[in-house]
Amino acid sequence: MVLRPRALASAGAEVTLAVRGVDAGDRAAQDIKQSTGRSEVFVAPLDLADQASVAAFVASWDGPLHILVNNAGVMATPELRTPEGWELQFATNHLGHFHLATGLRGPLAQAGGARVVVVSSVGHINGEVIFDDVNFEHHPYDPWLAYAQSKTANILFMVEASKRWAPDGIAVNALNPGRIPTTGLGRHLESTDAPASFDPHSTDVSWKNTQQGAATSVLLAASPLVAGATGRYLEDCNEAPPHQPGIRRGVAAYALDPDKAARLWRLSVEMLTGQPEKV
Repeated sequence: MVLRPRALASAGAEVTLAVRGVDAGDRAAQDIKQSTGRSEVFVAPLDLADQASVAAFVASWDGPLHILVNNAGVMATPELRTPEGWELQFATNHLGHFHLATGLRGPLAQAGGARVVVVSSVGHINGEVIFDDVNFEHHPYDPWLAYAQSKTANILFMVEASKRWAPDGIAVNALNPGRIPTTGLGRHLESTDAPASFDPHSTDVSWKNTQQGAATSVLLAASPLVAGATGRYLEDCNEAPPHQPGIRRGVAAYALDPDKAARLWRLSVEMLTGQPEKV
């Protein structure tokens, strides 16, 4: 969503768009430059489903990093797998961002007071992380359960990272941006049976235009109003309440469970490195 980097550029930030499609990224960068009058907008290739691409991006980063927004994602894809055999939504939405953020921990710590913003979704309330089968090798593949798992994983990453990285002064928070129908995230909706809550007449979903959808991310990334806040899950620019059955808002208790967060961290390290985490 180009509005997040545009808002950050307008506030004086030097912005790097990490994108899978460099041509589209270049067009977005030019748009941001023209609309903000700033020239410090750069484009770098990054495919979160390709761990070699993530590693190359991390290796190329030079200097401190003050703000990292983990925003890219896919939703309700057909059953697809990476070359490692990982289910695509878990690999992209969680493992790619996990690899990116942990790889950039040094530059984040170097910045002093850095912020990591993790874009999750209200879709996390549809399911937990299936720890014994994250790649749907033994369960029937369900695109919406796979999406829910990946978005729950985003929040669990925030829980554990905010704990581990507190000594480095790195704040890590997560959010639900709301349902924004004008983005490309819903490109697979026509080829899969969407939950009833996706009915455009539903009143239990936080529908947003693009400006509104970017607001909570920008708040967490740059506002002095949340300086020092870490380990929080926000929606509608406020801390989210506990999820209540029948209402598509709030945060599920299992997504904030510290034991599950630590378990997911260990699993992620092992998947990415092929070895248990060194302690």
